[in-house]
Amino acid sequence: MSRRGTWGVAMLAAATLLLEGTLTRLLAVAQFYHFAFLAISLALLGFGASGTLLSVAPGLRRASAERVLLGCSVGFAAATAIAYTIVNLLPFDAYSIAWDRRQIGLFAAYYLALTLPFLCGGLGIAAGLAAGDAESADATRPRVYAANLLGSAAGALMALAAGELAGVPGAVLIAALIGFLPVLWLAPARPRALRSAAAALAVLMSAGFAVLAGLNLSASGRWGLGMTISPYKGLAHAWRVRGAQTLFGRWDALSRIDVVAGAGTRALPGLSYACSDLPPPQLGLARDADALLPITLARPEEFALGACLPETLAFALRPQARALILEPGGGLGILQALAAGASQVTAVTGNPLERQAVAIAAGPADPYADPRVRTVLAPVRAFLAADRATYEVVFLPLTDPYRPVTGGAYSLAETYGLTVEAFEAALARLAPDGLLVITRWLQTPPSESLRLIAGLAEALERRGAGDPARVLLAYRGIQTITVIVAPGGWRATELAVARDFLANRRYDLVWATDIRADETNRFNRLPRPADYEALRAMFAAADRRAFYADYPFAIAPATDDRPFFFHFFRWSQTTEVLALLGHTWQPFGGSGYLVLFALLGLVLLLGAGLIVVPLLLAPRGEVGAARTVPLWRMVLYFGGLGVAFMFVEVPLIQRYILLFGHATYAFSVVVVPLLLLASIGTRIVERMAVRPKWAFSALVLLIALSALAGPRLLAISLGWPLALRLLIAIGALAPVAVLMGMPFPLGLARIEGAGPRAIAWAWAINGCASVVAAVLAAIAALSWGFTVVLLLGAAAYALAALAS
Repeated sequence: MSRRGTWGVAMLAAATLLLEGTLTRLLAVAQFYHFAFLAISLALLGFGASGTLLSVAPGLRRASAERVLLGCSVGFAAATAIAYTIVNLLPFDAYSIAWDRRQIGLFAAYYLALTLPFLCGGLGIAAGLAAGDAESADATRPRVYAANLLGSAAGALMALAAGELAGVPGAVLIAALIGFLPVLWLAPARPRALRSAAAALAVLMSAGFAVLAGLNLSASGRWGLGMTISPYKGLAHAWRVRGAQTLFGRWDALSRIDVVAGAGTRALPGLSYACSDLPPPQLGLARDADALLPITLARPEEFALGACLPETLAFALRPQARALILEPGGGLGILQALAAGASQVTAVTGNPLERQAVAIAAGPADPYADPRVRTVLAPVRAFLAADRATYEVVFLPLTDPYRPVTGGAYSLAETYGLTVEAFEAALARLAPDGLLVITRWLQTPPSESLRLIAGLAEALERRGAGDPARVLLAYRGIQTITVIVAPGGWRATELAVARDFLANRRYDLVWATDIRADETNRFNRLPRPADYEALRAMFAAADRRAFYADYPFAIAPATDDRPFFFHFFRWSQTTEVLALLGHTWQPFGGSGYLVLFALLGLVLLLGAGLIVVPLLLAPRGEVGAARTVPLWRMVLYFGGLGVAFMFVEVPLIQRYILLFGHATYAFSVVVVPLLLLASIGTRIVERMAVRPKWAFSALVLLIALSALAGPRLLAISLGWPLALRLLIAIGALAPVAVLMGMPFPLGLARIEGAGPRAIAWAWAINGCASVVAAVLAAIAALSWGFTVVLLLGAAAYALAALAS
């Protein structure tokens, strides 16, 4: 392949990674978190299918690689437009898939439509790798593979920039444009009209991107290009209210933020029913089109209902407190603190666009703008690690919408703000007599509350605060439970004040160091005081781990190695989940964990089929590497590489969310240097004689070291400035990434004599194994944590080495 063709491979690779990164945002906004996860499997399935197609289509193999690349560039742009149109027109509804069998077919169409662009992109890259000797020397294959890696790294970086400028619609358009650009230099010189038309189309697409960027930066609220969202999203509900008006709407690299007026927003979580005052007007703020958070249009001195919210007790116990509010969303927590008399408030938010939306929509009622408030735009965990100030009250407001635990809709979400290490960091910011206050939703049977208190208990024990049962105070209303931690212990006078507060506002005591059974379940009567009974059993247990193991839901504390606070599923629940299938309004009728296994079954069938088809259709002896490499060795080697790569990449991205605060940033920080440095490893293979044994040995050792030492390195660097965190992240990745770029070209060199069909089949094996591995990596992380997944990745590389 010529250098022009190699540049075409790089551009097509950039377009596919840009589209993959964009689809994670599109699916998270248009559907739900589960579907964001599909983006990786869509891309890898398309790549695997491209290898299969190339291996069974002799016409494609005989054609010039640059001619195939030209067709794939046109096909990628067209398929991107078609896929975007289809997913926005299909009436696919995730919530009704359990009882509406038509949704299964619609989901298949949804999935396959989004796979088409990746099929075209993968086919163009595979054609470059499989180019025969008549076109290029065998030594150019590492160069083509390196161009694929370099282009992919650039695409991952462009996904961040395009999302910031023009949001998902603009990023989809720019991905189609970049994928189309190789046509400008690969199209035949004659007829001239062909190139002129291609250039005109490229200019038109560029102009469209500029228009979308302008609309987005103006925060006009327009979504652009007809993007639709699930009718069950909170924003969709708000738009159905007559008179609802969008005041603000903008994309950035992290999220989509909308502010809606006139949608009937009334949200004061935990409000006492003993208070009869009317709530002040509120606007609704939607993150990624989900449930609306309140922006309360009242000044602190006007917010009388603040005294009727459960967290006010902490401020009553610590008058004139210096308060730290973590992720206050629309600002209700700030307003509460100021109304309760806090002298100073430090508000920390990791989403600058959310802060901008509140400033524009709330105007004079913006709580962040109060002179007593200092706003810090930073990831919460990074702030807690860097900050050295202390506070009388540290407050984690309830800004998540209520999601029944049986739904499992956010089982896959990494929540680093509710892990044991996060609670340790928050406790470290307390003054000697400080209070930590957290409110969560009540669930029946108790689950969210138990995991919260279990995590707080472990954090207190790690900090040497003594018996957690003596320093925790918990109480509930109708829907929420509030926990206040006093690491220095509770004085009798403070407990008396707390009991008066709870009685006056009709809150039920759930736990205190001197609690009596007759104090529970007094006002908000339940058949039995389940939360109190569960906490009493947990604190009385000789071994809390045994208590967690015996409980019906998974309630062991979330940690930074397994930060899945909302993953409560146990296999013992399977029968009940299946029995409810079709009889519940929860998506898929049960846990998000089971959705992963359903997806695993699907990709296993598709992947196995795509690997086997070339064997069934190929003439005898044409797939194997000229009798020198058995088929099983090819499957084990290239399949092992696919599994290993994903088992390293996926948990590293999930780990780095802690370091950089958001999955989008983590994706870029991991994927860009990983692919760039892997391309260096590929060029080393091209120019030097690399011994596979030593490359694999070093790779396995370094991955194992990263798995075991990575958490400590993250903990040390978490409070450092952003630039230093980036350097640490890239430095830790560098040696592993360079070595990860070597095994695939080494494998291609081993099967060189088998011809283009075998190389195309190796590409298919690698892609299909990666699809399965992406799902398996998520399952393993939920089950055992990131360290185990990385160690399994090292083991997969070792297994591939045995077949080399």
